Amino acid sequence: MNIILLGPPGAGKGTQSQRLVTKFGMRQLSTGDMLRAAVKAQTPVGIQAKAVMDAGELVSDEIVSALISAELAAMGDETGAIFDGYPRTAEQAHSLDDILKEHGRTLDHVIELEVNEDALVERITGRYTCANCGKGYHDTFEQPKQLGVCDKCGSTEFKRRPDDNEETVRTRMAEYRAKTAPILPVYEARGIVSRVDGMADIDEVTLAISKILS
Repeated sequence: MNIILLGPPGAGKGTQSQRLVTKFGMRQLSTGDMLRAAVKAQTPVGIQAKAVMDAGELVSDEIVSALISAELAAMGDETGAIFDGYPRTAEQAHSLDDILKEHGRTLDHVIELEVNEDALVERITGRYTCANCGKGYHDTFEQPKQLGVCDKCGSTEFKRRPDDNEETVRTRMAEYRAKTAPILPVYEARGIVSRVDGMADIDEVTLAISKILS
């Protein structure tokens, strides 16, 4: 089974992908993670990607496609793939079709995590992590039991991502609507698109996705 999880940054794609990996034994394919791993391992594609990034340019669709193809080739045929953050454009969607066909695979489900923009801004701008152990917290939804002290390791140092601000979140939402959302009709025509309330409780989102895949 091969699926795509769609949704703007902060919709919960990464969290749900990890849960699907555990529940169904699937493999999460995140282009960002794959790029970093390839660069670190100095694979041929990684070396090519590093040269592009060092020049301050965006990694091409060709490089990303090569990464995905290599990952699928290394996976067993029985292992399903979760495409997280890819495809982002119509061109990448067509490339993915070709890659899957090359490896004898089909795309079974496209699941969009629907979000409310204002609520998503609150969700993202309020999150922070322990600087020591990385445990996540939120100004509104998950404060430490003892204010200012990490529940997990007892550290009193916390940090926020610099891009977790309203302007950045709304810019990313606009980019998602402009570039990624238009690929949905391609998959809707095939009857493989399902939508889930990405603003629901994490466990409820997992249950809804599991029902679709089952």
